[in-house]
Amino acid sequence: MAFDKAKVVRAAEKFLAQGKIPAAIKEYRQIVENDTRDFTALNMLGDLYVRQNDKQEAIQCFLRIAEHYREEGFQSKAIAMYKKIDRLNPRSPEIANKLAVLYESQGLVVDARAQYMIIAEAWLRDGQSRKALEILRKIADLEPHNTEARIKLAQGYMREGMSDEAAEAFKEAGAQLFSRGAHERAAEAYTSSLDIRLQDYSALRGFLNTQIALGTPDEAAEVLERALTEQPNDVELLSMLADAYLNTEDAVAAERTVTSLDMGEPSHYLRFVDVARLHLNTGAVDDAVRVLSGITEQMLSGREEEKLMELLNEALTHDPEHVEALRLLVRFYAWQRDDEKQRQALERLAEAAEAAGMEDVERSALQHLAQFAPEQRHLARLHALGHGSEQTTEEITPETETETETEEIPSFESFALISEESSTASALGLPPTEEVAEFEFNTVAPPPTPPDPSASFADLNEDWNPVGASDSSPHTDATQADSAPNSFQEFDFGGGTGQQQQSPAVDVDEIVASSGMVDPRREALLRQELDSVDFYLAQGYMDIAADTLDMLERQFGTHAEIDSRRAKLDQPAQPEPAATPPAETVEFESFARFDVAEEVPVVEASGVEVEEIFAEIQNAPPATQLPAPAPANSSQTTPGLDAGLAAIFDEFRTAAEEEESPADDGDYETHYNLGTAYKEMELLDEAIEEFQSAAAMTSPRDGTPRYLQCCNMLGHCFMSKEMPRLAVMWFKKGLEAPGHTEDEYQALRYDLGSSYEQLGDLDKAIEVFSEVYGISISYRGVADKLRELQEQKAGQ
Repeated sequence: MAFDKAKVVRAAEKFLAQGKIPAAIKEYRQIVENDTRDFTALNMLGDLYVRQNDKQEAIQCFLRIAEHYREEGFQSKAIAMYKKIDRLNPRSPEIANKLAVLYESQGLVVDARAQYMIIAEAWLRDGQSRKALEILRKIADLEPHNTEARIKLAQGYMREGMSDEAAEAFKEAGAQLFSRGAHERAAEAYTSSLDIRLQDYSALRGFLNTQIALGTPDEAAEVLERALTEQPNDVELLSMLADAYLNTEDAVAAERTVTSLDMGEPSHYLRFVDVARLHLNTGAVDDAVRVLSGITEQMLSGREEEKLMELLNEALTHDPEHVEALRLLVRFYAWQRDDEKQRQALERLAEAAEAAGMEDVERSALQHLAQFAPEQRHLARLHALGHGSEQTTEEITPETETETETEEIPSFESFALISEESSTASALGLPPTEEVAEFEFNTVAPPPTPPDPSASFADLNEDWNPVGASDSSPHTDATQADSAPNSFQEFDFGGGTGQQQQSPAVDVDEIVASSGMVDPRREALLRQELDSVDFYLAQGYMDIAADTLDMLERQFGTHAEIDSRRAKLDQPAQPEPAATPPAETVEFESFARFDVAEEVPVVEASGVEVEEIFAEIQNAPPATQLPAPAPANSSQTTPGLDAGLAAIFDEFRTAAEEEESPADDGDYETHYNLGTAYKEMELLDEAIEEFQSAAAMTSPRDGTPRYLQCCNMLGHCFMSKEMPRLAVMWFKKGLEAPGHTEDEYQALRYDLGSSYEQLGDLDKAIEVFSEVYGISISYRGVADKLRELQEQKAGQ
């Protein structure tokens, strides 16, 4: 026989009218069994179970409704229903977890914290201190700016031997304190974190920034030096240590650290710019220029010419006749191919060298000036220096390049201040020959158009070959330097005299290769270029790969790695494999019974773990299950708990109990919607609290209907609680709010009259209803209501 729902509903209502609760329950059970989506009937059934004092059955009914609202996204209604359950089973950890996650999703921090404390206390009573601490972490996460809670949490972790968690908590507290400008306390928090876990990069960086803000970066340098003893080649630690020394203005230590950093990661060469600038700030121009000379080629190839020019100009401002700085200036203009500025720089270099008594440098500069414009004064000075005009003319004549064995002119690589050579080498920790090999002036020049971003400064060798040099002999650099001095693009400043002038130029690369020594920076550069070749080969850019290999052979000579790449050029291209279809995405459902991740993705991380904990409780042996919920006034911790840890929990509990809900705990919509849901569930006290919180976030003159809406809802709640005097107060507040429509005021007048009627003040009720009658005679049956009240008054 088909189920007749209307008939069953009539029967249930009849039994209710007769006060036959068990019979009504039987009828409502039929309704919910045959119509599982009738949540109104299910709620009525739960209420009837409550009247019968059958709390467990009532909870099951309400739980089904709460889960439905939660799954459908009606979070306010879900909260209201869980609160209804909480009244029947106070301080249930399982329900507290549901409420905590929902409150957190609504931004109700204080309410969420109170629910999390219920969970933490349950774990604490069961002796599960570590799980209780995890719940306290969730409480601390609710208020990231509450550093006191975070520090207390860290202390609790320490007492439980949870070192990693303690270090993380101290670090987070330090970050918050630093953001608020409490640098001294931030330093203390970071120190506590580093005492536990010294190799934490983010904690070290935070500690460094804090000490810099305090003006004591040397203290951070000490800690970083201690960390480096465990990992001496760590690039990140070296980078932070360099920052520390730069801020302490210790140029020597900063240069030493950046040198170590550059050896481990050549891409950090720009850190030398900061070192050079620090040298300039302290007046050490020689040291600044020395540092710049070591990175000039990398800066030019990296398109950092503006920074280089800025530093050179600053150095020359300090010392306009600094020979090494002028040499770099000549190199800079040669790279730019600005002949006029290059000539001017050469003239300055020649004058500075003459003033300093550096005849070799002056002679070389004049020779190059003669190649630009063989003026008589240059030739005369060359003659005075022992270089006749006839000899010079022969040197700058291209036809004599392969016919005449010219006198060896010191190359630009060997150009260095004779008096500074030893100090320069010792400062960099390199022998003089290695320092010379660092800077190949005659091997780098930019092409007319911007270079390929994938190319390094090694690629520029090909474009900076001397005029007339043969590309067919890539391994004859010394020969080219000896036989082609007439190229105006090749600068060979400085050098020795006497026997050194009579000997061919020494190729430092050949010396290194023959001795078996390996230059780490050259090897790193070669490896970088070979990686580019591998990319070109993989992408099928065979012509680019071939050109790059040719360039590498000219720069580095024969090498097994270069030969192996060249062999790949002769192999036929392999067809690309078919694209592999993407792996099928597999979706998993959470195994936790009350997981709310799908509904509240924002708080998924904070809710899942607690749900899993309670899932474990349900499946665990009886000995490890949580005890029954404690009474609401229970505030004592487990007697056997560590005293310090118990004190930490008591502090968290006190903060949760004493702090009143602030006005900014959630927003207006959250409180108003939650109050509406509570009112629908007849949870009037909770509804009043939420409406009052919402009203506190508005004002009568804010230009919105929010304040009036709160007044109206509060008035109705107090009328439902049979507290008409308070209802009158709120209805009158609403009528006093300006800027609303006459219809809104008319509704409030009618409700105000009803409040006076409930209060028993018939005179005031008749007065208010008369006003409503005067505005609209047909409004909500006001004429009948007014006649009824007048008859009551007459009968008194």
